[in-house]
Amino acid sequence: MNQTQQLLAQAHRMRKELDKAQAQLDAKEFTVEKNGMVKVVVLGNRHVKSIEIDPDAMSEDNKEMVEEAIALAINEAMDQITEEKDEMEERITGQTGGFGF
Repeated sequence: MNQTQQLLAQAHRMRKELDKAQAQLDAKEFTVEKNGMVKVVVLGNRHVKSIEIDPDAMSEDNKEMVEEAIALAINEAMDQITEEKDEMEERITGQTGGFGF
């Protein structure tokens, strides 16, 4: 096997590893709670699975605070997903940003 074939085989193995790791990440749940008022669960594929709001927080006086807590929780979950994806790609490829696939 020549060097080009070896590099292609290595790239193919990394791609398979990345695909498998991405599938696992897509199914993983990221849970964030904020201020004891809201709990957000986001899947690794960035789909919001659920949002729970504490019934005690459901008053007109708390409306803005609850909305802000939801936004903060979702953004934090998205950041966690991005961080985990970057770590996964770096672990598999040895470089940040993977192969750019």
